[in-house]
Amino acid sequence: MTKRILIHSLIFSPDGVSTAYLYNDIALKFKENGYEVVVLTTTPHYNVVEEQLARQPLKWKVWGVCKESDFHGIQVIHIPQKKFKSTLLRLFGFAYWHIVAFLIGLSLRNIEVILSPSPPLTIGVINSWLAKIKGCKTIYNVQEIYPDILHRDEGLIVSVLRKMERYVYRESAAVTTIDQVFYDTIVDRFLDKRKLHIIPNFVDTALYCPEMGDLSLLNPNYFPKTNALKVLYAGNIGYAQDWKPLISIAQKLKDEPIEFFIIGEGAMKSFIEDEKEKLCLDKIHLLPYQPRDLMPSILAYSDVQFIFMTPEMEMQGFPSKVYTIMACGKPLLVCSGKATPIVNFLQEYGCAKLVTEKDYERKVDEMTDWLKNISREELSIMGEKGMAVIKQKYSKEVVTGQYVNLVNSLIGK
Repeated sequence: MTKRILIHSLIFSPDGVSTAYLYNDIALKFKENGYEVVVLTTTPHYNVVEEQLARQPLKWKVWGVCKESDFHGIQVIHIPQKKFKSTLLRLFGFAYWHIVAFLIGLSLRNIEVILSPSPPLTIGVINSWLAKIKGCKTIYNVQEIYPDILHRDEGLIVSVLRKMERYVYRESAAVTTIDQVFYDTIVDRFLDKRKLHIIPNFVDTALYCPEMGDLSLLNPNYFPKTNALKVLYAGNIGYAQDWKPLISIAQKLKDEPIEFFIIGEGAMKSFIEDEKEKLCLDKIHLLPYQPRDLMPSILAYSDVQFIFMTPEMEMQGFPSKVYTIMACGKPLLVCSGKATPIVNFLQEYGCAKLVTEKDYERKVDEMTDWLKNISREELSIMGEKGMAVIKQKYSKEVVTGQYVNLVNSLIGK
């Protein structure tokens, strides 16, 4: 009899964000291995990509309650959700999603395993209730550590979230996390430490590789031909990244043949726009989101990819873009604290310049000097080292197989 798995995620295709792409590939791997996969998610609301919506249209399944789409033969149930500006409406939408997801989950028959990523932590609670009622098992994937990521003093909210976290860890049949730092952070919160497993994130090396980088596909108005060193970031321009050092570096390098490209949208984009205008930083180029299939070409256009983590977020998150950058043979310039997940991951591979200095002026000077003096030959060697690591350890085929093996072990397949 075919085993049936439910993937319950806040984000899934056709939403155009990294968690969606990650779980798209995990779902396809289960289907490839003979599982019947059902996905319970929201309607696209994080990064709506019209081309992806056209390829995967949503139709009402139960009018006003949920929609349905087909993802390569996988049934996807979408509960309506929007990015409301009003806090009250956001809370209402969040509660509505949980209630409807729980009711839809109850209606699904013959589910063996429920797999879900964080955030939010509450999805683990809902799934544990479903599992008790339906007699199935749950796997909770820790992508971000709650409530630690909130950086709030102990109070009622944090206390409730800590109890919720312990409950999810206790009730899950297995919990996965993405690296050793995350593992070490949460392992002592488990009564049964054998439940906790490390399964890293991964990259599709068929899409992200140097061979897919076709510069002719890029808009020359956004990506002009230049002999300057091109330092690039593509992704959410939000609070997890530290943007002030970038402004300082661009100031110090105004007269050097070095240009900075920042691609995406987010809460901190207006800050960069204001600083760029105020300081006349013409070599900072702010560009809108670009389609996912252009990313290999965008990476090929760049010489260096930068990621500057804020001290508040550096211990709680690991940017999945690290894998795609390495897969495309590009080196990284990373600013983060010692023993943080990103530094812990990269330090042994020789594919990144890691700046762990805490003093602001010193770290800015260190990165400025490195960009001024690094040669393209040295950058090429760094990029090749990273690409070799991805092919060996972090390809889509290798890591999605670990999820399948974990589920097989839980249900005795």
